[in-house]
Amino acid sequence: MKKLLAPLFFALFVMGCENDSEDNPLPAYTVEGKWLWSPSENRTDANTMYEYLDGKRYTYYGDCNGVNPCTDAFWNSLDSSDRIPGTDSYTYDGYTVIIDGIQEIVTFECDGGKIYFENSGKLWRLSSDCN
Repeated sequence: MKKLLAPLFFALFVMGCENDSEDNPLPAYTVEGKWLWSPSENRTDANTMYEYLDGKRYTYYGDCNGVNPCTDAFWNSLDSSDRIPGTDSYTYDGYTVIIDGIQEIVTFECDGGKIYFENSGKLWRLSSDCN
């Protein structure tokens, strides 16, 4: 009987430790929300904000420079009346963003606070602390 219990215990232990990737999916991030674009690698130099909302991408500009950088408080103070005229349409499927018919594969970092486009573009989520 003891000889039977040891292999049975071992078999149950091995089956219980099986790693099934479907049980551990990658986090799902969204492009919905406000994102900053910077002409440099520094988030604090951001002079453009994109808002992805309900299939439309809106654009906002800030009069930012090294002397007067636009802060998160500035970007958060903008509302729909501050948008530049016109919109771009977009769709997002979890891996790809299509903006006005142009497809871009995207990846996220910093718990969804940074988005990287395959064309080397990068945006920072306004509500993130990512640099």
